[in-house]
This record gives sequence, C-alpha cells and structure tokens, in this order.
Amino acid sequence: MPRPTGQSFSRRTVLAAGLAAVPLAVAAPAFAKGNFPSPGPVIPRDAILTYDDMIAALRKIEHSSQGSVTVTTLRELGITPGVSEAGRDLYVATVGTGPKHVWLQGRIHGNEPYGVDSLLAILKSVSSSGSPAYSRIREELTLHIIPMYNPDGSELYIRHTILQDGTERRIDLNRDWALDAFAAKESQSWYAYWAQVKPAFGLDIHHQGLKTDESGDAITMSLGISLSPSGPTLPFIKDGLFDIQTRQMQGLVYNELKGYGYIAMDRYSVSGELELDIHGGVSSATMLGLNWNNLNPTGHSHPMVFFETYGGPIGQKSRGKAIKQNVLGTAELLDGLASGDVWNTDPMVWHNMPRVDYTGYITDDGVVPGWPMYPPVG
Repeated sequence: MPRPTGQSFSRRTVLAAGLAAVPLAVAAPAFAKGNFPSPGPVIPRDAILTYDDMIAALRKIEHSSQGSVTVTTLRELGITPGVSEAGRDLYVATVGTGPKHVWLQGRIHGNEPYGVDSLLAILKSVSSSGSPAYSRIREELTLHIIPMYNPDGSELYIRHTILQDGTERRIDLNRDWALDAFAAKESQSWYAYWAQVKPAFGLDIHHQGLKTDESGDAITMSLGISLSPSGPTLPFIKDGLFDIQTRQMQGLVYNELKGYGYIAMDRYSVSGELELDIHGGVSSATMLGLNWNNLNPTGHSHPMVFFETYGGPIGQKSRGKAIKQNVLGTAELLDGLASGDVWNTDPMVWHNMPRVDYTGYITDDGVVPGWPMYPPVG
C-alpha cells in the first residue's frame, strides 16, 4: 500500500538517524552539483571502522535493542565453512518481524569501508526509532544486515580476500558467485546463508573514487543494477519482471534523494562509457537464481541493486556526507519496500536519470558494443 501522507522520512526522522537533511529542488534529468569537501593531500583513515569495531558496535546495538536485534555468526548458525579465509567469524544482524526478507550487505570490497557505518546506522535506527517509517519497516520486513562481508580484505584495506590454501591468490568476492567459482570461504558461507534465507530483495553498498560530470562537478552517488536493464540478460529473467522492479527500486531512491543539495546522482558506468552486465557478482547471481552445490534447487531469485557512493580517498567531512547519503537512500528504499510504494514508481525514471553516453556493455566475456541492446521492458 502507498505510504501514508507525511509518514515517510521527515526532517526529524532524518536527523535522528544521523543525517543532515538539506532539501533543495533539483530538476531531473540534468546533473546536480555535488557538495563534498576536498580531502586534501593527506587521507585520514583513523575513523575507518575495524573488524573489532564492527563487532563491538553490533553488540552494543543488540544490547540496547530490547530484544529486537539478533547478532550472530554464520558458524553459530551451523553454516560451513562459516568463517573467512583467515578464520574470522562472519557476522550478520537481523531485525524486524515482517514476512518480506531483505538482504543488505556492505564492504564486500575491503577498501570500500563506509558500507559498514551505513548499515550499522540503519540497524540502530530500525531497531530503536519510533517514527512511523521505521516502525513500518520493522513490521513489514525482516532485515539481514551484513556490515562487513569481507573482513580479511577490510583488515588489510584491499579489495580482495586472500586464499589461505598455499597459493595466496587474491579473490574478488564480487566475482565469486558463479558455478565455476566459489573459490573463497566467504563466498561459500554467505551463499549458503543466502540460500537458507531466500530474501525477497537486496542491496549492496559500494563506493567509488571521485567521479565528475561533463562540467567537472562531483557526482556523489551512482545508482547501479549489475545486470543492465534493456541489456543482454535482465529482460529475459522472469519475463522482464526484475528489469522493471530494479528500475523502480532505483527510481524511488533517485526521486527521494534528488532534493538534497549535497547529493548529485547518476547511473553507474564502468570504463568510462560502458554499462555493467556481469554474472559472477552477488547481486547478479541472486537475480539469476544461481544454484551452486545444489543449495538452491528451486532456483530462488530476487531483484537486487547497488549504490556506488563517492568514498575512496576522502577526508572526514566527505566521509560523513557519503555515509549520510547511503543511510538516507537505504532507508527510503526500505520504506518503499515496506509500504509497497516502490511499485508505484515509474520505471522510466531510470531512463531519465543523468548518465554518460553509453557505447556498450562490460560482460564476463568482454565488451559487447552497441547500446541499448533492447527497448525498455514494460
């Protein structure tokens, strides 16, 4: 059902979640000017949360949640191997009592740290806020929050995990969900948990380096779908249903965030002018209904999207704004899923977002020229 008027994320709700709301009307589809401070010559990392910091924060939120949050490890759930390549426990927190399960993951790439902060903020707000929006999320959804998907890479501040089988091979965990992959213990473990949970929706939080538009103004957030709408794959999954639903999910986020003066969004691109269409990433595998090791024999699948926020070599002020826009985007998406209002979003909003002039697709087999491959579904 649509969100009741006036009961989405008010300024008070946003501030309670640690977000500085600065509404400013922005006309689509022109690029908006982002307002992130320059980091300066020395990049501070002392505020980046470590693995131990994350565990302490999870336990603190669980303790103060009056029973609404459960923090556990995959090993405690009986999942094998249940640990990282270096033997670290893999932590997940659940909150909410609703029938629709949502998978939220951060820091699959260890050198992209602020998904941890963003998802901890979401967990705290959903567990404790009395606002109508957060109450609705608790009642309609069950969230599975994975703040640090890749603890080994996070501790080393590298993109990958490192295999401990004597090869020391580096594995990109976001290319390791494929029938001929699952080289890393993290991938095996998180996939087994995903197959048990069978979520209805998903979100993956990443960040990228400084990106600018054609005028040189900063793009602070790129909205992505790992199997491109109108591309080689997505139009043919579920008769185009996920093509429509992923565009609606990102369209809602765009509509709700475009009025914030410090946020400037576009559609995600790679290698300058290519759109993503890879099959080995987590979000792609969830939409493809991957059945690895016969853990998903029914071919369960669901739509999943990702955020790429400006957050590479940035300073403290930029870090705060990057986290704020992640939290706000995640909260709005969750409320849209909880209320059903996301399905009232016109999927064509996706096509009217600012973007580069794409020339083709980057796939697992290389570049496929020509864009778009097909007209919009629906």
